[in-house]
Amino acid sequence: MDAIRVEHVTKCYRVGAVETRALDDVSLSIAEGEFVALVGPSGSGKTTLLQLIGCLDRPDRGAVFIKGQDVTRFSAAQRADLRRANIGFVFQFFALVPVLTAYENIELPLLLSGVRPAERRARVLELLGAVGLESRAHHRPDQLSGGEQQRVAIARALALRPVLVLADEPTANLDTANGQQAMEIMVRLNRETGTAFVYATHDPRVIAYARRVVTLVDGKIARDEVVAPVAVPA
Repeated sequence: MDAIRVEHVTKCYRVGAVETRALDDVSLSIAEGEFVALVGPSGSGKTTLLQLIGCLDRPDRGAVFIKGQDVTRFSAAQRADLRRANIGFVFQFFALVPVLTAYENIELPLLLSGVRPAERRARVLELLGAVGLESRAHHRPDQLSGGEQQRVAIARALALRPVLVLADEPTANLDTANGQQAMEIMVRLNRETGTAFVYATHDPRVIAYARRVVTLVDGKIARDEVVAPVAVPA
């Protein structure tokens, strides 16, 4: 089953009299459980496509389907509800709440969604273990390294067991070792949870983890290929 389906999507931005076509008649399907890299030069449309898939924006033309539902027909409130329940996000700059601990940052989406305390605790502890941060549970972001912050962000993205996690340049602010660790954690969690991961990057070292690579050039899909990824231990 498709987690995401994008059909003939076009998105333009206007600055003054200048119009830029960020995406031009793009169609793409991503199945449940896939691990996909969106690649291409700056300005190719990677981030715009992630924003449309993530229900953060609407296309000018075309449709975006999440679990078979055409979200382009939804109100802003309906898109927000669907996004919260089905899509996790991992950001380049981590986007953790600075006054909350690692535990509390992971717990926050569960709290906002009304998950019961006992289940919240069990799920947060499970995710802390999955990203290797049990001993850092009660540290705030300013007490964590960049790599640790991104691991918290990955755990938070999976807190509500979404069908899809979207990551925009997830290793851009990490050194090589921490970037590798973050990617290996995402690969393992993709295997264990069946959640689809789609990430945008221009870094060949990060592209190498993908099982499918979609290349964007000038707002169009230039190539879509299944590839052999870097081996990550189970």
